[in-house]
Amino acid sequence: MRSTPSLSPLQASDFATIAALARRIWLAHYISIISKEQIEYMLGGRFTPANLASYVGAGDRWFDVLRADGAVVGYCSHSLLADPREVKLEQLYLLPELHGLGLGKRMMVHVEAHARALGRDTLVLQVNKRNTKAASVYLRAGFEVREEVCIDIGAGYVMDDFIMQKRLGGPPAA
Repeated sequence: MRSTPSLSPLQASDFATIAALARRIWLAHYISIISKEQIEYMLGGRFTPANLASYVGAGDRWFDVLRADGAVVGYCSHSLLADPREVKLEQLYLLPELHGLGLGKRMMVHVEAHARALGRDTLVLQVNKRNTKAASVYLRAGFEVREEVCIDIGAGYVMDDFIMQKRLGGPPAA
């Protein structure tokens, strides 16, 4: 990378780029975990302009875009949960060719710092039980499995996931 990667809030002008990036990442990553039909179903619901617009200017959810060398290369989103101690890490995705460069960690640190700034002390996420690569990254980052769930998401599809959590202590990481 020639320039320092940066995170910035999602803007309406990013919607098409994020939808295309998500499609590229999800098809590369999830094809060995869930069916292509389920990937398409989930992408179709999550990356509509209306769904993405729900993050812009919201006070209870955030979506940040990771840029490097002038290109969008990843994204992360998080939201408040009903429990006043918790924030949910909804998404953290990065182009596969950029794995191992600390960019995923950069996004995670950003979300953790924001959760602490909001006065929350627990970060929660869901990860597919068969997504062993991501689950192992989260375990190394200090998450633990809280429970297992199988959620009907419609059209005959389910999300068979671990709910993981990480207690956040002390000041935001640098």
